[in-house]
Amino acid sequence: MTTTETPLVRVLEADGSFAPSAASEPYLPLVDALTDAELEQFYRDMVIIRDIDTQATNLQRQGQLALWPPSRGQEAAQVGSAHAARRQDTLFPSYREHVVARVRGVDPVDIIKLMRGLSHGGWNPTDPKNGNTRIYTLVLGSQTLHAAGYGMGLAFDGKTGSGDPERDEAVVVYYGDGASSQGDVHEAMVFAASYDAPVLFFLQNNHWAISVPVETQSKVPLVGRGTGYGIPSVRVDGNDVLASYAVSRALLDESRAGLGPRAIEAVTYRMGAHTTSDDPTKYRGSDEEQEWARRDPIARMRTFLLGRGASASFFDEVDAEAADAAEDLRARTVALTPPEPEKMFQHVYSDPHPLVDEQREWLERYEASFEGGAL
Repeated sequence: MTTTETPLVRVLEADGSFAPSAASEPYLPLVDALTDAELEQFYRDMVIIRDIDTQATNLQRQGQLALWPPSRGQEAAQVGSAHAARRQDTLFPSYREHVVARVRGVDPVDIIKLMRGLSHGGWNPTDPKNGNTRIYTLVLGSQTLHAAGYGMGLAFDGKTGSGDPERDEAVVVYYGDGASSQGDVHEAMVFAASYDAPVLFFLQNNHWAISVPVETQSKVPLVGRGTGYGIPSVRVDGNDVLASYAVSRALLDESRAGLGPRAIEAVTYRMGAHTTSDDPTKYRGSDEEQEWARRDPIARMRTFLLGRGASASFFDEVDAEAADAAEDLRARTVALTPPEPEKMFQHVYSDPHPLVDEQREWLERYEASFEGGAL
């Protein structure tokens, strides 16, 4: 199967015009049902996270963070899918899903704490305020196994497939084109398919696994990896927030109804570096970057909203809110202080452990050995 033979679901063209592809027809009722407020919220979320992302990148360059994985260019895929999930669903991110986490309620500063080395995981995934969002996973692909296992548990516990979409639960797991080559992903698909687990595998194909192009990783479109395991899979324009939302909502509802796992390949582009330790100019040219810049998901949605009559004041308001959010992130980041030593011994095991107690006591004795006590 070649790329040209694979149907692509697209609602908005790169220029922002409403021009649904033939493959989008089954999903258009979901797009038509969106209100002006929901459409504007999609745009708002994309703009705000881009400013936050830019600020976080700058903070890393200024020595405030150890690392930052930029998400510039992938906002539409993430915003659409995040809003498609229902409140009871559980989301398993990789390490670039900043706006997914924010949409679900996670404070972006909690992501900063992780990247600054001040936290074991960033946030408590069981706290209701974090919207059933699991912590970031930097080990490529391992979150797909976590998601498959969680989805299997939902099926075993009868928490899916009842026919009530307001009660039934599903899982979304995010990963990239590079991670799709990991054995973990394939194992997760085997188990999810075998046990009809309510899991949506959401692959963001941003074309580069650090410096390795997607063409080197796969001779066929990545959407075929799901179908190889009998998982119904859809290829989506990942820079079209409407397509991402509609397909994600439809497939999640199917999976939640007990029809088994589903998969999406969201075709998008990483406009920045893989992480702040990477230099993309070493392996890709400016012509490619400029071509994808013309498909910018935010510019596309802005044009669409303008065509629907959105006011200039709305865009000014969003820009101001984004600037405020970025400045708030900066202020709270530079105000962060190192955690108390006791924190490193918390949450290592679910129950008290003698080795942890021994290490804690050793540290206390070591620090007490310095003149004046602890450093």
